[in-house]
Amino acid sequence: MSLHAVTLRQLRALQAVIRTGSITRAAAELHVTPPAVTMQLQQLQELAGQPLLERHGNETVATDAGREILTAAERIDAAMADCVAMLSSLAGAEKGTVSIGVVSTAKYFAPQALAAFRRLHPGISLRLTVGNRAEIMDRLRHFGIDVAITGRPPLELEVEAEVIGDHPHLIVAPPDHPLAGQRDIPARLLAEETFLVREPGSGTRGLMERFFDKMHIHPPIAMQIDSNETIKQAVIACLGISFISGHTVGAELADGRMVALDVKGLPIVRQWYVVHLAQRRPVPAVRAIIDFLIERGGSFLPSIAAADAVDRPGHARPRP
Repeated sequence: MSLHAVTLRQLRALQAVIRTGSITRAAAELHVTPPAVTMQLQQLQELAGQPLLERHGNETVATDAGREILTAAERIDAAMADCVAMLSSLAGAEKGTVSIGVVSTAKYFAPQALAAFRRLHPGISLRLTVGNRAEIMDRLRHFGIDVAITGRPPLELEVEAEVIGDHPHLIVAPPDHPLAGQRDIPARLLAEETFLVREPGSGTRGLMERFFDKMHIHPPIAMQIDSNETIKQAVIACLGISFISGHTVGAELADGRMVALDVKGLPIVRQWYVVHLAQRRPVPAVRAIIDFLIERGGSFLPSIAAADAVDRPGHARPRP
């Protein structure tokens, strides 16, 4: 088995078939004939010395060997993109494109920070992807994005992570909730409350579950919702209470549409991070956005009174 003679055309054929699920659709995407795609796949399979594709029903999917080669192809694509960006910088122009993945909770400050970055660096284009934590980390793993803005660096990937600023999490309720206005609420009183929660894969959901486990409580879940905005509206409508990022509810707390419950152990203060794969050396455009977020990203974080509650007498700021 020798892959030294592999060509980019063969790798593109494999990627297209795996992406589309069929040779015919891959050929249409690549603007070639199906026999041409088949020939490239046969040559690649001969070099690999084992099957790269198999049929599952009506779809063509990758074998374990095919997935390994697909991962290598993704690394090659990322390396070529980095090379193009580096050549642009060597030409003396501040330009390039940076793909940024943002966990959905960060959309309450990330667009303002990125707009400020663009004003300072108009020659650098930005591509923004928003999703839950699992989705963004998957894109980072497969070189679909250059950097990620997230509330927790992934343990499953080798990354370099830099702090942007504090990220408080709290429990919110409608203003007429029986616990509203009470001080130092024991966590056990939440055991019978009805919670509105984010979907599995959400960083907020994971932090909430770890907090409940620590407090030995398992409150009932009324509704699973994959949108912070919908959760907020559901809380205001008195459908339940929610553990949520403080940076998503600043406006609603300020105008009294909801309140933060003063639960012992809350807020939990974590950090926002900008993250990139350790194996990828940041090209100048990527380095510029990382440095900007480290130096100035914290100034774009929403300021909420509930986050400052950790500093009042009798409340210690939790350690990250």
